[in-house]
Amino acid sequence: MDTVPLSGMRAASQAMRTSAYNLANLQTPGFRRERVVNSTQADGGVVASTTRAEAPGSAIETDLIEQLQARNAFLANLAVFHSNSRVRGSLLDLYA
Repeated sequence: MDTVPLSGMRAASQAMRTSAYNLANLQTPGFRRERVVNSTQADGGVVASTTRAEAPGSAIETDLIEQLQARNAFLANLAVFHSNSRVRGSLLDLYA
């Protein structure tokens, strides 16, 4: 189903927004980083939730790496979404 790659794209988007938020607030006094935690669903999808660090501080390397990972996850899920659409279209062509 398309809901699985869409949930992955939503989770990756949330991770990109969160890492961008962390990077934008590097110089904010007392800033506590946010982190995205993914949980799998029974149907194979994923749900993302955001948590806040207990102590103030930055982790620029972690945020940059997480942003790159989220970008790649988004693109991978997008490829799955497009592939599913092409397969469905091919099947409809066979029975039309």
